[in-house]
Amino acid sequence: MSEVNESDRFECIIVNVINTLIWKGVVVEEVESGGRVYFGKVKAEGFKYAPGDILYIGIKRLNSELEEMPMEVSLYDANDKRLDWTFL
Repeated sequence: MSEVNESDRFECIIVNVINTLIWKGVVVEEVESGGRVYFGKVKAEGFKYAPGDILYIGIKRLNSELEEMPMEVSLYDANDKRLDWTFL
């Protein structure tokens, strides 16, 4: 497997969008692996996406002693705007 760089983006399909008062919860599925990630604090303002639409994730490996959270995963739109992030 090749090295994953912080600038790499992986295409994802939106599986579900959960509406709350301030945020949107967004579940995406990475196209090639089928892996799913939940992002719980996507700003509702300006978020015009629905299930089936394409977004992108980026991965940043962390230099941490915590084995249970070895990377930060960010959600991006097609313009490379960061919408949310989470630890995996």
